[in-house]
Amino acid sequence: MKAIHLDSSNFDTTLAGTDLPVLVDFHAEWCGPCKMLGPIVEQIAEAKDGEAVVAKVDIDAARDLAMRYRITSVPTVIVFKGGEPVVGARGVQTKAALESMIAEAAAKSVA
Repeated sequence: MKAIHLDSSNFDTTLAGTDLPVLVDFHAEWCGPCKMLGPIVEQIAEAKDGEAVVAKVDIDAARDLAMRYRITSVPTVIVFKGGEPVVGARGVQTKAALESMIAEAAAKSVA
């Protein structure tokens, strides 16, 4: 499955609508490192289909989400569980690092 695109209209409902970890790539079209991370995020979306939801948020199109999660540099990846941020990282990440973040979030119990 491909990464889904989230914006202000569907972000909260998407996170609330699943018990799976949700990896969100906060990115911008003009960002070089974001272009490097994009294919890795798509690989994760394919590899983790059924185990996690993988999504992308364009910070220029969803400035309110960028402000809510204090995104000050891109790319920033945050993994949510139960609608709450669990773990995150800034900058280009390896596939293994993203998979580790998803595993960490999956292991968290949400009240």
